[in-house]
Amino acid sequence: MQVKILADSACDLPKSFYQQHNVTLIPLNVHINGEEYEDVKNIDPKTVYTAIRNGIVPKTSQASPLLFEQVFTEMAEKNEDGIYIAFSSQLSGTYSTAVMILDQVKEKYPNFHLTIIDTKCASLGQGLIVMEAARQAAANVPKEEIVEDIKFRALHMEHLFTVEDLDYLAKGGRLSKASAFLGGLLNIKPILNVEDGKLVPIEKIRGQKKVFRRIIELMKERGSNLDQQIIGISHADTEETALEVKAMIEAEFHPKEVYVSSIGAAIGAHTGAGTVSIFFLNQLP
Repeated sequence: MQVKILADSACDLPKSFYQQHNVTLIPLNVHINGEEYEDVKNIDPKTVYTAIRNGIVPKTSQASPLLFEQVFTEMAEKNEDGIYIAFSSQLSGTYSTAVMILDQVKEKYPNFHLTIIDTKCASLGQGLIVMEAARQAAANVPKEEIVEDIKFRALHMEHLFTVEDLDYLAKGGRLSKASAFLGGLLNIKPILNVEDGKLVPIEKIRGQKKVFRRIIELMKERGSNLDQQIIGISHADTEETALEVKAMIEAEFHPKEVYVSSIGAAIGAHTGAGTVSIFFLNQLP
């Protein structure tokens, strides 16, 4: 039986991906003006960016425990074997909730097999892992091999990104207020990374063009065999900039593919508009 792949919406893959690749979507929740939405299912990222530009601060919450219970129970009743590829436990309680609900479901269905992996990744860093896992599952690769590949990619996934306004990360508790204040001075653009699942500012550069040139340099320093990889770019309502960065990466590294996706509503609520992120492996499996 084919292994079932589950992924939460923090991986920033489009709705069509889940439908086309038989991946079960676990949406995070987005709250705007008292209304609750399920990320990907019934809210578009542009809705979040429009709200932010109008001075509204969207809130987010982890995936629903009830939804986890429904999905896991249905899988258990069908005797399905699965892998849930989860958003970083350092940025959301979604992973820990999934583990808790799995324990509850296994009390009733002790033979239910589901592996939950804390990727310590976010956005397309997580998304690239989901894409490869879905490909392997469709090819009937044994579950143990898929799990090992996911863990390897999660450990070696680089996240390099820059944001328009660090205040959004600070408001959501994803970054210290001191770091946000320093970033706002003198048109300084930060370069951030995800280290052990947490957001970490690594450099501050003045001016957007210099930021992306520096990111290309960091890719050279950190990347491995970039010509053999699918490199990810996610953006927050700034597709034109993302495509410019894509062209820079293609000219410099000639990768197998550069996959461009919009940052979803849940992640975008914390980054704000104007964010551009680049994802690649620092070591190949």
